[in-house]
Amino acid sequence: MRMWRGRRAGVVALMVVALTAMAVGSVGAADQTSGPFAGKAVNGGTVTVTQQGSTTTLTLSPDFQVPGSPDPHWQVVDTRGTVYLLDRLKLKDDRIKTSITVPGYVPSIAKVQIWCAWAEVVLGETAFASPVMAAK
Repeated sequence: MRMWRGRRAGVVALMVVALTAMAVGSVGAADQTSGPFAGKAVNGGTVTVTQQGSTTTLTLSPDFQVPGSPDPHWQVVDTRGTVYLLDRLKLKDDRIKTSITVPGYVPSIAKVQIWCAWAEVVLGETAFASPVMAAK
């Protein structure tokens, strides 16, 4: 009986160490920066994804050049190829929405695109080194 208690304690300790390592690894792995945008009107700049709790946020780099198209929007593509049109990039009074919270219904992010809703064309896109699973 004593031997079993010792093994059980060892197994529990090993599980705690493994779960802690996974939790620490997943926190660090959540923040990723994409490669540069490339496309018809957007070339350069990157996007960083951060996750805090159940919130996933995309943020454009300071060197991102906003395209001159009439209606650019944020758009993401998940790992299955489903496209999600999000919010406008340009707001009233020439303000730029450089950061956006990804809605909870988006399961993953494989690509980030800048989409012109007026011309219905992708102005530029970028991808992460590995797909990002949205925070739940």
